[in-house]
Amino acid sequence: MEAAVLARIVEAVPFPDPESADAHGLVAWGGDLCAERLLSAYARGIFPWYDEDPILWFSPDPRMVLARGALRVNRTLAKNLRRGRYEVRFDTSFEEVIARCASAPRPGQDGTWITDDMIAAYTELHRQGFAHSAESWRDGRLVGGVYGVSLGAAFFGESMFAEQSNASKVAFATLARKLDAWDYHFLDCQMRTDLTASLGATEWPRSAFLAALRRALAPPTRRGRWTEA
Repeated sequence: MEAAVLARIVEAVPFPDPESADAHGLVAWGGDLCAERLLSAYARGIFPWYDEDPILWFSPDPRMVLARGALRVNRTLAKNLRRGRYEVRFDTSFEEVIARCASAPRPGQDGTWITDDMIAAYTELHRQGFAHSAESWRDGRLVGGVYGVSLGAAFFGESMFAEQSNASKVAFATLARKLDAWDYHFLDCQMRTDLTASLGATEWPRSAFLAALRRALAPPTRRGRWTEA
C-alpha cells in the first residue's frame, strides 16, 4: 500500500486528535473494528483496548517503543538464538497465535482484552496482508509468539505468549532483527512492561512518537504474508 492510499483511508475514517486524549490515554469510544477503521487508528497512533462494549480507543503518553537497532539481548536469550532452540516462522499460524495470546494468563488480570471480535478483526487484517505473526516452534509445536500490525516502516506489536522458557522473547527478538533489516523505524510496544523494557524498549513522549510515526508512514507498506520473507 502506498502512503497516498493510506492517507485516503485516514481522511475517510476520522478520529479525534490523539493529543486530545485524557490522562489515561483515552481518545474516543464506540465505532467498530472494520479494517479501514483499524488502519486509520494505527496511522494516527491510536489502538483499541477494551474488554466489553463500547470499543475504547487509546493513545497513551508516554508510549513504549523499541527504536531501530535498540534490541537488547541478554546472555540467556543470546544462547537460545544462537543454538536455535526454537524455529521461528512468520505468518504460518496467525490465528493460533492470536488465540493463544487471548487465552494466556496475565498477572493481575482476570480476563483478556482480545475478544472474539478482536480476533476476527485482526484475522481479517492478516488476510489483507497488514497483520503478521512471529512464531516460536519446537518439536513441531507452536510454543510462543507475537503478533501485530505493519504500516509503512512502523510495526505495532499487540500481544505475545509463551508456553516454554524464552519462547516469546525469541520470537520478538527475531521479529525485531527482521524489521531492522527491512529498515523499519520502530516496533511499537504501546504500554510499558518489564518484558519489553528488558528487550530494549523505552518510553517516548506521545508527541515524539507521533512525529516519528508520521515519518515512518512515508514508505510503502510491506503487505502480504511474510512466510517466505
